[in-house]
Parts: sequence; structure tokens; C-alpha cells
Amino acid sequence: MKPIAFLLFLLISTVAMSQPTKYLALGDSYAIGESVSEAERWPVQLSETLRKKGKNIEGPRIIATTGWRTDNLGNAINIANLKPEYGLVSLLIGVNNQYQGKPIEQFRKEFEELLNVAIRLAQGKKENTFVVSIPDYGYTPFGKPNQPKISKELDDYNNIIKDITGKYGVKYFYITDISRKGLTDPSLVASDGLHPSGKQYGLWVELIEKGL
Repeated sequence: MKPIAFLLFLLISTVAMSQPTKYLALGDSYAIGESVSEAERWPVQLSETLRKKGKNIEGPRIIATTGWRTDNLGNAINIANLKPEYGLVSLLIGVNNQYQGKPIEQFRKEFEELLNVAIRLAQGKKENTFVVSIPDYGYTPFGKPNQPKISKELDDYNNIIKDITGKYGVKYFYITDISRKGLTDPSLVASDGLHPSGKQYGLWVELIEKGL
């Protein structure tokens, strides 16, 4: 390689290395952190944790709204016209499909479509993508009266998520067991009696960060 070409190569490599990783979090109330502060949202906590570990990471950019189902999230992604420029993309969706009694086979189809979109947005790299299981709101004051039914249905949803992520070779983080401590440890539940607290999200992040 000629000296000028080599110097140009080094310059391009240095610039590329200095560019921060863009992080995109896709989901619903859990991604947007309903009833907790912005700093307590788990994608925000994860970004901060990764930065403390020395990783140059932006964001996160969060595409999520309380109450969204898989179809709502898919529509929002289309409207956002996102570019495939993210070095990290997370996906957590499905609780509202279950809560609203939508057909589970519809969830299966739409979740797989969303996972493909997430991979595409992660520069086409499955290793830049990860999925988080649905937490169990049956173990909150709100869900306690219907806990057995909620837990059984969410197990079915999470089994589908696990199967599909395994099919694509995408990292899958099972945080549901953490959420099932919500009735024995009230500090894991937000003030609304339904969503995870910042403390619970922090426990998710500890699990996720170890596997990234």
C-alpha cells in the first residue's frame, strides 16, 4: 500500500472508530418507562451502563408508546422512516396483544416481522440485535387478582418469542423471573401498581449488559 493511501486508510479507520454506536429501542410502555423518570427507563440505564464500561454509545432513540401492540409498533416504525444505521437495536413488545386478547397467532406473525425489521435497522446484523422477554404484570397489585391466567398467557407469548429469536440466532434476555418478584418486593413495582420500577429496570440491565 502506498504511503498516501495508507494514511488515508488510517484516517478513515480513525473516524469510523470515533463514531458513537447508535442505539434504537423498540417497544411499548416498558421501553418508554411508564411511571418512572426518563433516567430510570431501562434503555437509558443500559446506555449509561455501557458508557461507564467504556463503550461509545449514543442515545437511546426510543420508538415506543404505552398501549402499543405489535401492529402499532410496526406502523410507527414505518412512519418514522428509520435508516439501517444502528449498532444496537432492542425489541420488547407483546404485553398489549395479550392484555387486549388479540389472537396469539397474529402476534407470532407480527413479532417475526418486527424482528426482521429490527435486524435490518441494525445494519442487517443479527449480532447487533437483542430481544427482551415480556415481564409478568400478574405479579403486581393491578394484576394480582388474575395472576394465574396472566402468567399462563404470558408464558405462551414468551415461548413464541424465544422460539422466533432462536430461529434467527438473535440474543434473547429472559427478565420475566425478575418481574415475578414484584409481589414479595414492592420496591420492584412503580407507583402506579402496574409497571416496573426503576430498581427493577436496573436488574434487567444487569442481566442484559452481561450478555451483550
